[in-house]
Amino acid sequence: MAEDKESTSVPLSQSVDSDIEDPEDPVKSPPSSPNSSTRKACCFVLQSWVSKKFMTGCVVLFPVAVTFFVTWWFIQFVDGFFSPLYAQLGIDIFGLGFVTSLVFVFFVGVFVSSWMGATVFWIGEWIIKRMPLVRHIYSASKQISAAISPDQNTTAFKEVAIIRHPRIGEYAFGFITSSLILQKDDGDEELCSVFVPTNHLYIGDILLVNSKDIIRPNLSIREGIEIIVSGGMTMPQRISPVERRVGRQGERIPLDRII
Repeated sequence: MAEDKESTSVPLSQSVDSDIEDPEDPVKSPPSSPNSSTRKACCFVLQSWVSKKFMTGCVVLFPVAVTFFVTWWFIQFVDGFFSPLYAQLGIDIFGLGFVTSLVFVFFVGVFVSSWMGATVFWIGEWIIKRMPLVRHIYSASKQISAAISPDQNTTAFKEVAIIRHPRIGEYAFGFITSSLILQKDDGDEELCSVFVPTNHLYIGDILLVNSKDIIRPNLSIREGIEIIVSGGMTMPQRISPVERRVGRQGERIPLDRII
């Protein structure tokens, strides 16, 4: 009887090892269920959807955040002109300095529009133009402000121009600032001074271009400045010249043939 018990008894370690399934053994490892594959596919689709919607939210909120930040900085900057004055008077109301600055700018515009204000402004401008370094900064700033001013004068940008630059087949935006007559032996040639910004509106190239080689698009000065400042992101879908030249039998001439 003792020998039968010894022959039928199995060691504990062997019984435990036999109960453990070998994952590398294809016979012992259970097959993957279709539910797990479906769960992985659903997780992948959900992750892709969340990532896409998150990026969409970033794209939508980025210009809003930049606009809010710039506007908030501008309000604080303008408010800082008169807020110290109100602080001395014991008045602490945020935005009061900003409103005061707007009212002050309005009254300055009314005053400068008068004869006396124009005279005072001319005297102040004459003094500034006699200063060594300040006169260059003032001249460049005045050129830009005159370009976007509602009262267009002789120093402002005349028109938006499209010229061939820097080589044939490529075009560049510019602003016509003046015109001149080039006297040559074979006849006079009308040239236009075109300012082509290369970095921003303060730095650029001055090109003398024949008036016949300039396309004058139906864009205002402000629209041209917005296109250049935005890096072309505010470019309209279609640009057409102000006046198209008409050929024989009323045929319209394409832009490439105009140039």
